[in-house]
Amino acid sequence: MSDNQNLLAEQRRALILDEVRRRGGVRVNELTRRLNVSDMTVRRDLDALARQGVVEKVHGGAVPVAEASTHEPGFEAKSALELSAKEDIARAAARLVMPGSAIALSGGTTTYALAHHLLEVPDLTVVTNSVRVADVFHAAQQSGAAGGRRPGAATVVLTGGVRTPSDSLVGPVADQAIRSLHFDVLFLGVHGISVEAGLSTPNLAEAETNRRLVRAARRVVVVADHTKWGTVGLSSFAELAEVDTLVTDAGLPAAAREEIAEHLPGLVVAGQADTAGEPRQAGRHDGQDG
Repeated sequence: MSDNQNLLAEQRRALILDEVRRRGGVRVNELTRRLNVSDMTVRRDLDALARQGVVEKVHGGAVPVAEASTHEPGFEAKSALELSAKEDIARAAARLVMPGSAIALSGGTTTYALAHHLLEVPDLTVVTNSVRVADVFHAAQQSGAAGGRRPGAATVVLTGGVRTPSDSLVGPVADQAIRSLHFDVLFLGVHGISVEAGLSTPNLAEAETNRRLVRAARRVVVVADHTKWGTVGLSSFAELAEVDTLVTDAGLPAAAREEIAEHLPGLVVAGQADTAGEPRQAGRHDGQDG
């Protein structure tokens, strides 16, 4: 971790959470030295992370919370985690979108970040089951002259359905809306991803809606930060073989990258630029043999 005392609170807490998960626990005095901040600052950060339900405070430090496979954090709790990683992922994923294409965005905080990076891509048709994603495009549509529709603004189709804690719309209404549609690309946020369980979520209704989204897409791009690797939710809704590309961040360990490259046609590691200044890609790519 960096010894930069000017880190923003959310950045500092993201670093602390990553350290807790990676090491299985941390001590307050270790964090004060690594982050070059006061004991009181570290304790406030641990209090904030404990309120979000992602760490458990113990005497002298903190340990990760062992989440049940049915635990589903709310949108606000998830939105405070891995902020820089999500921005890197969103920026890289946006480069995969062609003007004038029909795309789908599932619910989630990473797809929410991606939506902001797609506002300048002209003439998109966007299907989403995320209230938050729809709000991003709706606000941008109202920014035209005299309050009119902005030229080139995306056409947005919101599926309808029952709202989940993560502000996704799921259930029979959403499933029926998606059934007759076809997308060029689906950008899919996930609760967990692993070789054994594939893509998973703690919400059974969301799992079925996600299955519909995957079936309707010509190409499936999963956008997930490194903390999602190895996490398994209650219900699996797709195998890794159904995914074309995973866009993740540079926090993903090398061993995990190698394992993913064996199972997925495309892997984009955002925030890790090569000499050309583009995100590094590994594995096989569309239209190529392995």
